[in-house]
Amino acid sequence: MTKHAPLFLSREDRSTLHPLVSSGNAPARVQTRARILLLADRSEGKTRTYDEIALALGCARATAVNVCRRSRESGIDGALYDKPRPGRARILDGRAEARLVALALSDAPEGHAHWTLQLLADALVQLGVVERVGRVTVHDTLKKTRSNPGVCRRGASASPPPNT
Repeated sequence: MTKHAPLFLSREDRSTLHPLVSSGNAPARVQTRARILLLADRSEGKTRTYDEIALALGCARATAVNVCRRSRESGIDGALYDKPRPGRARILDGRAEARLVALALSDAPEGHAHWTLQLLADALVQLGVVERVGRVTVHDTLKKTRSNPGVCRRGASASPPPNT
C-alpha cells in the first residue's frame, strides 16, 4: 500500500469540493486539487493509490501526495489554495495604472512637447496617486499595458525630444 496516512473527508468537505469540480468556475489548479482530494477520500470505502490518482488526473504523484498532506495539516482550504507569496507589494495597482495611461495620453505639461517618463512619475506623485514612483516603474507599466506612444502624437517617450 502506501506509507502515507489515509485521507478521510467529512460530508461537509465533500459538499464543498463537489461544486468546485462540477461548476467549472474555479481556476484549473483548484479544480485539480479538489479532484485529487475527492479521489483520495477513503470515507466511502474506495481505496486509490497516489499513482492511480496521478494517472487519472494527468498530474505528478508528488502533486497528489502534497495536496493530501496539506489537507491533513491545514484543512481543505490549505490544500486548495496557495499561501500568499512573499515579496514587495506592487507600487502601481490597477487604478494607478489606469491613471498613468490616461495621463500619458493627455497633453504634455506646458513647456514640454512630450511626456517623459520622469515627468509622468513626478505627475503621479504630485497628483497623490502614489507616494513615490520611479521612471523605470512607469516604463514597465506602460510597456505592460502596451501603450505605444509612437502611434499617436501624445504619449511618453524615454527621453525628452531634442530642442529645435
